[in-house]
Order: sequence, then C-alpha cells, then structure tokens
Amino acid sequence: INKLLAEAEAAKQIKKEQEKRDAYENSIPDEIKAKYVALDCEMVGIGSEGKLSALARVSITAWNDEIILDTFVQVPDRVTDFRTFVSGVRAKDIRSTNQNAMELHYCRKKVGEIMKNKILVGHSLKNDFAALMMDHPKHMIRDTARYKPFMRASGRNGGKLRPRKLRDLVKEHCGLVIQKDGEEHTSVEDAQATLKLYKVVRDKWEKEIEKASANKRGRGSKKR
Repeated sequence: INKLLAEAEAAKQIKKEQEKRDAYENSIPDEIKAKYVALDCEMVGIGSEGKLSALARVSITAWNDEIILDTFVQVPDRVTDFRTFVSGVRAKDIRSTNQNAMELHYCRKKVGEIMKNKILVGHSLKNDFAALMMDHPKHMIRDTARYKPFMRASGRNGGKLRPRKLRDLVKEHCGLVIQKDGEEHTSVEDAQATLKLYKVVRDKWEKEIEKASANKRGRGSKKR
C-alpha cells in the first residue's frame, strides 16, 4: 500500500510540474520558439573492427516536435558494424540505391542550412558534430550532456562531473520513457526528448548564460 501511495504521489507531482512547465512554455513568444532546433544522429561502424563511426541517419526537430529533417545517409565507406540493436540502421537503409538516403555531401549542406542562426539543442553533440564533420557557434549550443545540473560527479569526494544518459535524464525530469531495453533507438524520438529536457531548465539555463556573458563583458571593460 505504501508503494502505491508513493507512486500516486510521484505521479501527482509529475503532473503538477508538467502543468507548471506548460504554463511557462505558453508564455514564450512563437518567434523565440522558432529559434530552436534539436539534433540527433545515428551512426554505424566502419574500419576493420567497426569502431570508427560514420553518419547513417540525421534527425532535426522543432520546438513543437515537428520533424524538420529525418533522413538516412549514404555511407561512402564499407560498413563493418551496422550497430542495428542501437542505431536501428540496416544495410538497405543506407544503400546508394535507396532514394530515401541522402548523399553525405548534400546532407551536410542541408543540415547546415537548417542550423544556421538557430540555437541547437542536443545530447553529447560532439559525437553528432564529428559524424557530420561540422560545428556550430559555441554560444548557440545547448548540450544537455554538458549542462552541469544534469551531470553526475564520479570518483572519490565527488570527483569529475560526467554526463548522464539521455534516457535517465528524460525519465527523471520529464517522466518520459525512451530507448527501452532491447529496442532500437530512433533519432527523431531522441531529438524531441532532448528538447523537452531542455525546456524543463530553459529559464534557469538562459539566465546563467546571460549572467556569465555579462560578467565576461564586465571583465573586458575593466581591462580597457
């Protein structure tokens, strides 16, 4: 009985927090929401042991979960590990004969066009950037894997802060279940979940960025 009561109380709290987030989100102007996109990629393994990563799927979603881009990508190298159990990618998805698989160069161009002048939200974006062979202005990146309140200290006496899994963070802060054990990942779902996670802390995060920026400007003026 105690367990059921605890679960009911937890569900009630999650609902209350969601209502609060919904009210906050509704207060944000549409032109601000339009500045955000979320990115997630799936990779396959290349090289003799399949340990090198190559881009195989790209998904970009908008604030309202709209899918802006979702495409498989042709892999110019020989794939030695499709990582299907995680990536969900199969040989047929990335063949050059598949009309739904973009050529890598065109895909990078398309992604660059979408990301231009946007605040980019993602989880462990350095992996996505490496696969895309692209970058983005640092001040326009919101990486939930690198946001300190989402990280966990490891080692003795706290130690170094390390990223947590997106699956765990989304379940804890949003009450959502993604990347279920035994199921393939989907980059669309992960991109949407990452933006939902960002929304939970957006107000606090943006204030921290603004404060840090103001402090930096202040130090710069003192030097002059």
